[in-house]
Amino acid sequence: MDLALQAAQTAERFVAPLGRRWLHVQAVAARADELRDAVAPEDQETLVAAAWLHDIGYAPEIGHTRFHPLDGARYLRDQGWPDEVVNLVAHHSGARFEAAERGMAQELAEFPFADSPLLDALVTADLTTGPGGERLTYSDRIDEILTRYEPDDPVHRTWVKARPVLAEAVARTERRLAQEQAT
Repeated sequence: MDLALQAAQTAERFVAPLGRRWLHVQAVAARADELRDAVAPEDQETLVAAAWLHDIGYAPEIGHTRFHPLDGARYLRDQGWPDEVVNLVAHHSGARFEAAERGMAQELAEFPFADSPLLDALVTADLTTGPGGERLTYSDRIDEILTRYEPDDPVHRTWVKARPVLAEAVARTERRLAQEQAT
């Protein structure tokens, strides 16, 4: 079975019961598929698989620390998923910033961080997709997140710090995609 199909089935098992989050995950995977030309051909299936799996750590049976990137990555590692997929799930969409806010940077360090076109594309897919699966600009998505969390919440503090850094990841993905489409 191909990696993306296996990822979709795993995501459905864990995320479909979570309601609206399932709409988000499906749309992020579709967006990742649209962005596949922004990464090397050999990384395209990994991108789509990571997009399907990025939020499985929200599932109650997986979410032991209540920090979903870490919980999802630990589950996937223990299930034998490829390291690249596991590490993308661990570090998707600014997880390193939130881990620092939550005092969990040491735990997240179990998973190597790679600043790469693959991570940029996953960030772009996730952070241009709203919580109900709607397409948003990066700026609108971050604004939406900031309105859901009070200023003293670690998630709010995370996005105040991470916003400019991840905006660059989105811009790099958009440039790579434009360059690829121009050729």
